[in-house]
Amino acid sequence: MSGISEKLSLYLTYPFVRYALIVGVLIALCSSLLGVTLVLKRFSFIGDGLSHVAFGAMAVAAVLRLTNDMPLVLAVTVLSAVLLLRAGESAKIKGDAAIAMISVGALAGGYLLMNLFPTSGNISGDVCTTLFGSTSILTLTPTEVWLCIALSALVIAAFILLYRQIFAVTFDESFAQAIGVNAKLYNLLIAVIIAVVIVLAMNLVGSLLISALLIFPALSAMRVFKSFLSVTLCSAALSVCCALLGILVSIVGGTPVGSTIVVADIAAFAAFSLIGKAGGAK
Repeated sequence: MSGISEKLSLYLTYPFVRYALIVGVLIALCSSLLGVTLVLKRFSFIGDGLSHVAFGAMAVAAVLRLTNDMPLVLAVTVLSAVLLLRAGESAKIKGDAAIAMISVGALAGGYLLMNLFPTSGNISGDVCTTLFGSTSILTLTPTEVWLCIALSALVIAAFILLYRQIFAVTFDESFAQAIGVNAKLYNLLIAVIIAVVIVLAMNLVGSLLISALLIFPALSAMRVFKSFLSVTLCSAALSVCCALLGILVSIVGGTPVGSTIVVADIAAFAAFSLIGKAGGAK
């Protein structure tokens, strides 16, 4: 045990480890706040759809050899979030069908581009890193960390300031409109915030595992608590703890960061399910 503590203490002296912990905690916190709304609105798969769009945008940025792909990926993902919301409101294309179309199309297109215009001799490694976030969280620059801090602060501030409106839109859009809340505008805002969170989370867990970061903490909290506020607070605390644990275990044990965090979330979900069955919901 003392050997592990010494090893952790040594690793924490390195800036890249501290950067990973800061970014990991912020991303986990932002994801958990929006995850509760996604689960309650039965729109959980939007995380998958937008994460695959982000993968496609990153492939385009790689082909264009952009040194900083964040602006392009963020713009494309936000635009796709708006299109998904519009398509979900269409009578011709339902929400789940629209997500499936955009998700599969972006994933296939991105992989095709990476094969047609390879930027390195290790295409499989590049794709694996993008999909599962195996090492990118440990290669963050100070600029990327500050950008993540700024975007995370905007997401958290927006959630806190618009908490009442988000609460109303989450549970009953008709009632929200009746009391003067522009439900369409706030649905659009939620979609844009989710897109920002997903772009941030690409470096942490990769595009294939982002949904777990959004959904598992919320589902775990719902096993024990019932009120929106208590579920949100529990989800945030649980998500941060799992992210910290996952990053530390991956650093010490040499396991993939994203997969380790998701396994920690799954273990937490199992534990909270048992607690919920044993003690009942509060």
